[in-house]
Amino acid sequence: MKHEIRNPAVFALAAALALAGCQKPSAEPEPAVAPAAPASAAQPAPAAGPPTPASEAQPAAPANPATPEFVGKVWEVKTSSAVEPGTQYSFLADGTLVIASKNGPPGYGKWTYENGALTMIEEGISYPTDILKLDAGTFEIRSHNPGEPVTITLVPAAGAPLPSAHGG
Repeated sequence: MKHEIRNPAVFALAAALALAGCQKPSAEPEPAVAPAAPASAAQPAPAAGPPTPASEAQPAAPANPATPEFVGKVWEVKTSSAVEPGTQYSFLADGTLVIASKNGPPGYGKWTYENGALTMIEEGISYPTDILKLDAGTFEIRSHNPGEPVTITLVPAAGAPLPSAHGG
């Protein structure tokens, strides 16, 4: 069953990005992304990231033994270079990404977090994503979309229930 993101904000973002950069790089940029994350302590260990006892008690995502702090919460866009404020992002423990806007039904994608690297997958397209800041009150990311990267500052969405994965 094909799942489509029918969220106008996501569609507008995808269209703008497609027009801004219609060329795909032929080489994978991931090796160049390794020195990112200047806000955290530089540790070359593959299991980088602050260990949290609460996240170890929760079920872990299959590809990563420790669940990242941004998982299992509803985050709301506070500011962004391309995404409408108020749009909600939920990174579910099973790898589902739910993007909800007040302008339409939620969109469904995927996310992965491997060796300290976040990738968001929307409409089948993978976007390497830098985590610029992550604490209890702020989740700031930079998604490397075609054209210019998209910066999004998210904050916890007060009172918003965690959505379920779109079944199929």
